Amino acid sequence: LRGHPSSEENRDPPPREEGEIPPTQAEQEEEEDVVEIVTTTGDRDVVDPDPFTSESAQILFGEIMGCNLELEYLKKNKNKNIIDVLGRV
Repeated sequence: LRGHPSSEENRDPPPREEGEIPPTQAEQEEEEDVVEIVTTTGDRDVVDPDPFTSESAQILFGEIMGCNLELEYLKKNKNKNIIDVLGRV
């Protein structure tokens, strides 16, 4: 028993503009596979989850580690600034 279809399954596609060519099924499937990630800084990263290889995982992991190091540096610098300001009071 599947129950009720989700709103995503039964939603109608947006109406086409005059002269617009409807996408092929392959294009629709490809479009559904793409995921957009928006960070708190407003950066956008488009990820295709299908061909996720060990190489792409290593690249992603490296980017995360780089961001983590930068975050640690910012935290230390913030704490140092707080200590400097409190030392002057």
